[in-house]
Amino acid sequence: MYHSKIAGLGFYVPSNVVTNDDLSKIIDTNDEWIQERTGIQERRHIIRGEDTTTSMGVKAAEIAIERSGLAKEDIDFVVFATLSPDYYFPGPGVLVQRDLGLRTVGALDVRNQCSGFIYALSVADQYIKTGMYKNVLVIGSEVHSTGLDMTSRGRSVSVIFGDGAGAAVLSREEDLTKGILSTHLHSEGQHAEELALTAPGMGARWVTDIIADNDPNDESYYPHMNGQFVFKNAVVRFAEVINEGLEANNLSVSNIDMLIPHQANLRISQFIQKKFGLNDDQVYNNIQKYGNTTAASIPIALTEAWENGKIKSGDTVVLAAFGSGFTWGSAIIRW
Repeated sequence: MYHSKIAGLGFYVPSNVVTNDDLSKIIDTNDEWIQERTGIQERRHIIRGEDTTTSMGVKAAEIAIERSGLAKEDIDFVVFATLSPDYYFPGPGVLVQRDLGLRTVGALDVRNQCSGFIYALSVADQYIKTGMYKNVLVIGSEVHSTGLDMTSRGRSVSVIFGDGAGAAVLSREEDLTKGILSTHLHSEGQHAEELALTAPGMGARWVTDIIADNDPNDESYYPHMNGQFVFKNAVVRFAEVINEGLEANNLSVSNIDMLIPHQANLRISQFIQKKFGLNDDQVYNNIQKYGNTTAASIPIALTEAWENGKIKSGDTVVLAAFGSGFTWGSAIIRW
């Protein structure tokens, strides 16, 4: 049995910065309203023709591979987490394998939205722990901007999300006191429709139905979120799954050197920080700059925190996420 360690990290965000004031020109909203409810000041949106979910994932992955000290030929498997694939099928995993010029390794797509990177990390960790693979590339990448209702009708959702990608290379670690100590995954599908995009989908409204109806008031192909319900569930599940990870490893809150929560809403992160009694140096947030990038948010924040020297060897790092599904999870890492 082995552990897996994070050998390399990278992230990429589009150059196009969209501020709250920019959005107020096309949506009935304002900077104060957005910041008060979400903490977001700006986000990145792709420029069509320049970036896609796959291309951003590739750019983040190239940085992570280079920092790992490995060659592309050393990558044994790819796990790609996203809710916004370039195509309905195939998923972006195989496109990354192609565009990076990897060997004909396996490529797996994970569809767990906000907790997607935690789920992907857990899958990669299990492959390495069992000895099946030595080096696994894990990517979280999202393009939200092209699928949002950028009118006043959609303002409660559309102001929240941004585009970007993050990546990690997981490698075999023989020292069992280091690396990913454990991961913990959960779901509660009875609340699936509280945060969902239901069309196009084979079970309800497919493309042919949407085209046939040609209904300008059809909102089924835009994201729907019951914001207050999601918030109330998030703060409970975040706390539960963080405690679950600590208890599984005989750790306490005092052992946390860095908590990196999914960047869903700054108010959720602040609630969790206060609940656990953590100081500002123990929690990393960057939703202010990037908005909610769903599966990309944790690897982007993790990479930034590491780049800024906030994570060092021997640190206990906790990753936690909650989102659409409802799904949630945590990972406990000894750096």
